[in-house]
Amino acid sequence: MDETDGVRKRVRELIRAMPGAQREFAGAIGLDETKLSKALSGTRRFSPHELVRVAEYCGVTVNWLLNGSDDAVTVTAVPRPAARPVSSPEELSHSEPRRRILETAWQLIAERGYHRVRIADIAKACGTSSATIHYHFPTKTKVLNEALRRNVKLAFDRQVAELHTISGAHERLLRLVELQLPTDGLLRAEWSVWLQVWNEVALNPKLRSLYWDSYDRWYQTIAMTIRTGQDQGVFRGVDADQLTAQLTALIDGLGIQVLTGRPGSSVPEMRRHLNEFIDHTIVKEHDLEP
Repeated sequence: MDETDGVRKRVRELIRAMPGAQREFAGAIGLDETKLSKALSGTRRFSPHELVRVAEYCGVTVNWLLNGSDDAVTVTAVPRPAARPVSSPEELSHSEPRRRILETAWQLIAERGYHRVRIADIAKACGTSSATIHYHFPTKTKVLNEALRRNVKLAFDRQVAELHTISGAHERLLRLVELQLPTDGLLRAEWSVWLQVWNEVALNPKLRSLYWDSYDRWYQTIAMTIRTGQDQGVFRGVDADQLTAQLTALIDGLGIQVLTGRPGSSVPEMRRHLNEFIDHTIVKEHDLEP
C-alpha cells in the first residue's frame, strides 16, 4: 500500500468513526463534498491544508494520516508523548465535545489573553455550562496546558503536511521559516498563545517541563533539517546545535517584535532577516542563487 492509499484508508476510517454522514464530515473540514469524494476515490490528492483540517477536526495527527503512526519517522521532529495528544480514531465520537471546548478556549486565549478569559467565558462561547468545561478541564491551568499542546500539534501537523514531499533541505528550511511567521490568522494566534505560555512559565516553574518538551520539538526540527542539509552538502559544516540555537533565538526575538508592534517591524522584514541569516550563515556559498 503506497502513501496515498494509506491516507484514503485512514480518512475513510475517520469518517466512519465520526458522527454524521460524509456530507457533514466534508462541511466540518471546509471541503466540497465532491472534492472529498474524489480524494477518497484516488482521482485527486488531499492538499496539505486539507490534511491539517482533517487531523484537527478528528483529533489525530497528520503523521498518523500519512504514515499510520504518530511516532513514524518523518521530516520533522515528533513531539514527546507529554506534549501531544495520541491519535485514537475509535474514541472520536466521545472526544468531539472536548475538542470543541479546547478549540474555543484556545481562540479566546489568543484573542483576549489567558488572564482575561474565565471558564464562564469559554462555556458561554461553547453554548454549554461551566460544569461541562470543568468536567473536561478541571482547572484553568489545565486549559493553558492543553492550549500549549494544541499549538504543538498544529505546528507539527502543518510541518508534516507541507514538508513531507520536499527532499531538499535548503527549500525545507526556508519553508519551515515561512510556516513560523506570525501572519494574520492562525499563525498569529499561535504566536499569541506562545507569548502567554512564556510569561506563565517564567513565573511558574511547574509549567516548565511541558513547555520545554514542546519547544524541544521545534528546536529538534530545525536541527535535523540543518543536519540533513549538511549531509546533502548544501549547508556549512558548522555545529548544527549552534546554528539551531542562533536561528531559533532570531525567530523568537523577531516574532516578539512583530507581535508587540515594535516600530519598523513587520512580517516581511522578519522574513528578510531570517532568509539573510540562512543565506549568510547556514548555506554554503556555492548553493546560493547567482
